[in-house]
Amino acid sequence: MPGLTGTAASTKTGDSESTPSGLITNRTEIRVRGRSVLVPSVQIDGRTVVVTGKWLRIAAIQDEDLWEGETVPDAESFLFELRFSRLNADLFSFAQRIPDTEKRYNFHTEWDNAAALAVTTYSHWWKDCTEYSVRKAVNKAMRSGVVAKVVEFDDDLVAAICRMYAETPVRQGRAFWHYGKDFETVKRELATYLDRSVFLGAYYENELIGTMKFTYVNSTAPIMQIFCSHRHFDKRPNNALIAKAVEVCERDGKRHLIYGSFLYNDLDTSLTEFKRRNGFKPIPLPRYYVPLTLKGSMALKCGLHRGVAGCLPPTMLKRLRDARNAWYSRKMSHA
Repeated sequence: MPGLTGTAASTKTGDSESTPSGLITNRTEIRVRGRSVLVPSVQIDGRTVVVTGKWLRIAAIQDEDLWEGETVPDAESFLFELRFSRLNADLFSFAQRIPDTEKRYNFHTEWDNAAALAVTTYSHWWKDCTEYSVRKAVNKAMRSGVVAKVVEFDDDLVAAICRMYAETPVRQGRAFWHYGKDFETVKRELATYLDRSVFLGAYYENELIGTMKFTYVNSTAPIMQIFCSHRHFDKRPNNALIAKAVEVCERDGKRHLIYGSFLYNDLDTSLTEFKRRNGFKPIPLPRYYVPLTLKGSMALKCGLHRGVAGCLPPTMLKRLRDARNAWYSRKMSHA
């Protein structure tokens, strides 16, 4: 269940409940597939642990990619507290993060693959890490008049992002998660970890046509969002934003720029190819799954913790994606 994110200040509602170990359970707002939902949560060792799922309840650390220091400082103590909480979770999942890539625990392990760009100098990235097509795209952006720069997070930026969100309800063959969101919702969702986040904007004739947010975590800079205007995609603002991010990371001494996972369930995607051409490489990271109940143990043995997409063969997934894309194409053409 990696990738759960929350608002800048977690929303908690309802009555709190004490556990035998003194923990208090609450409800915390997280975002799943771009939508906000309230889920049960508990605080352990300064971390917010949330649980999702109905039949199989999986616990994970909220925003685990953004915690500074170790994800789980003391695994034995952490699991003891979690087992006595009222979350009633069946499984607990957590992962190590760059640069901590060597397996350190004997729990059931599967391997995440982070898309990471090792940052040394901008010149090294430009000459030795990128493909010719990327350099051509960055140069095209510059010739077109696109300017990428660090920007302040303010109402003007949020309003411009809202306008880009409202361009189309479908992107990359699927429903666009952020379409139709109002100003306050977008502002709240973007206003996380502002004290260590950097916002970039790509401008064309003083109009925002692309934006990126990345957050500093120890020596790394995970990209929280990279997004461009559908109308100005041909001006290659995303390539200009990646180039500017490398420059800023070099300036601030960050060793890795991280762009989510390198591979997803679909092994052949334009996003993976975009990352590869820009110099991102897969770095395997151990992800641990710890059963907390008999149901969790049985589900782990059967592979049910991976969800439906994780259990289907790649050929079937491709057919389903093709069918989804065709359906959205017909829907958009009728609209």
